[in-house]
Parts: sequence; structure tokens; C-alpha cells
Amino acid sequence: MDYDVFDLGDVRLRSGITLPAAELAYKTYGELNAGRDNAIVYPTWYSGQHYDNEWLIGEGMALDPSKYFIIIPNMLGNGLSSSPSTTPPPHDRARFPHVTMYDNVQAQHRLVTERFGIERLELVTGWSMGAGQTYQWAVSHPDMVQRILPFCGAAKTSLHNIVFLEGVKAALTADAAWDNGWYREQPGVGLRALARVYAGWGFSQQFYRERIYEREPLGYGSLEDFLVGFWEGLFIKRDADNLLAMLWTWQNADVGRTPGFGGVEEALAAIRAPAIVMPAEQDLYFPPEDSEWEVAHMPDAELRVIPGAWGHFAGGGLNPVDTTFIDDALKELLAKDV
Repeated sequence: MDYDVFDLGDVRLRSGITLPAAELAYKTYGELNAGRDNAIVYPTWYSGQHYDNEWLIGEGMALDPSKYFIIIPNMLGNGLSSSPSTTPPPHDRARFPHVTMYDNVQAQHRLVTERFGIERLELVTGWSMGAGQTYQWAVSHPDMVQRILPFCGAAKTSLHNIVFLEGVKAALTADAAWDNGWYREQPGVGLRALARVYAGWGFSQQFYRERIYEREPLGYGSLEDFLVGFWEGLFIKRDADNLLAMLWTWQNADVGRTPGFGGVEEALAAIRAPAIVMPAEQDLYFPPEDSEWEVAHMPDAELRVIPGAWGHFAGGGLNPVDTTFIDDALKELLAKDV
């Protein structure tokens, strides 16, 4: 096992349901300094696990483990932290309770403070649902978070994004083998259908029009090769109930529901941390105009759009040009006095 587990005990979720013997899986990179003030939190994304985040960590990069103590907490529902696939009855599989972004960040806050004694975070950053958790950190713990850089994500899931996810969910649950979440084997037809639906959204029209999937660094031989090798390969190894649990978290993401706030505008206005908000130019479900609206409601935020044709996956670590663009922004933000 290449990660550690923090025992949360019985956790009362925002839904009012108690998740018994909850566990938060995490991995750390680098060493916590004597002052405990060199920590960075870098949450995971939809279906992703800690190793899927490692492309943004390295010597000479902004997230340099020789300088910072980087914590990647695995999102609840991702198969490593408490999830439908790992939780014993009666909260297993289809009975796994609804988990919010707020619940995730509260669990991560306990990890950071109780396990490591950290009171200050130099940075919180993340892609996609990781970006949603980044916003939540800044709203829930403004005195602790010094800087944020959410990329290709949102503080509140838009109605259009919710509709996109309804299509993903419908493709998966239409498989009779899914059996309302009580399947004996993974619903393979549904998982492959989910992947095919997702394929039309993860990259831009230009990406497909110019057959960028045939070039390096991807190098697939044809469109079908890409759909099977990349998209089906991404989701066929996941657990269906885990995907549905995280999908609910994503659809219901809204920092405006944080206790003490009256809506997303009020919550965004309360973010004190300097921020660089980085949407991708051709992201089909986290478009730059949504990020522009969020930045307009934040007191110290800059909008910086990732250019190019890679759409949402500009933030996925696959394209070296996009990785450099994100890394440069992180370096700039970390060098900023706060």
C-alpha cells in the first residue's frame, strides 16, 4: 500500500447521516518543516486517486517536495477513502450516504490539523472536483489558507454541468447488471457506455477535428483506438457505485451552502486568499465565462485562461504545454507575499 489512512471515526455528514468508522486515505510528498508552515493540500478529482495527481509534483516544479510538504487527500467515494465499495453494511454500495464537498474538506481539515498539527496552508490547488474542494477550503477555513489556484473547476456546479452528468449517470445505470447498485459484478456495459458519453465532453471539438489524439503525447492509431484505449480504459477499472457517489458530490457542489453563508456570491466574497483561477479555453463543462463570474465576486482573484484545444483535460496532466502553463502560474502565486 503506497498511501496512509487517517481514521476519522464516526462522521456526521451534512445530510445528517453518520458514516461509521470513516477513513481518509492520503499520501504525502516531502517533509513538514519545523514551523509546520510549508504545507500544500492538493485534492483528487472525479474517479482519480492520489497517484493520478503526481504529474504536477516534482523537483524544480512549483509543487517541489524538496521545499514543500504536499498532502494529497483522496476524495470520499474514490475507492481508497471510505466509499461504497469499501464500507461495510449497512452503509455499503447503494446505501452509501451522500457526501458533499463540505464533508470532504472537513475530513481533510481534521487530517491536516489532528495528524500533522498544521495551522497554515501555503496553498490549496486542484483540478476539476479538486478545484471545487479548493474553493471549499478557502470558504470553510479562510484563516488557514494562504493562496488558492483552482483549475478547470467551479465553486458551484452549473445547471449545464448537472445535465451533462445526468447523461453520464443514465448511461451507467441503464445497464441491467447495475441492479440499482446491488450488482454482483461490475456493470461493464454501463461503464463502457459512461466512457463513451464522457468522451464527447472531456476534450474540445477542435481536439477531435484536428485528430490531436493521434499525435504525441497520446499517439492513438484511430478514433476508435482512443475511445477504447483512453476513455473505456479510464472508467472500466472503476467501481460503478463509487462513480455514482462522487457524481452526486459533484452535482451538488456549492460553496454557498457552507454553514453561515446565504449563497455562492456571499461565500465567494468571503474568500480572503489571493487566487489565480484557471479555466481551460475550450472546457465544455467548466467554461471560462463561469470562472469569470466567480472571479468577479472574489476580492483578490485573477482569471488566467489555459489556452489550447485540450478542453477540460488541459488540467489533466497529459499535455506538457498545459502542464508548464499551470506550473508557471503556481510558481508565481507561491512567490506572492501574503
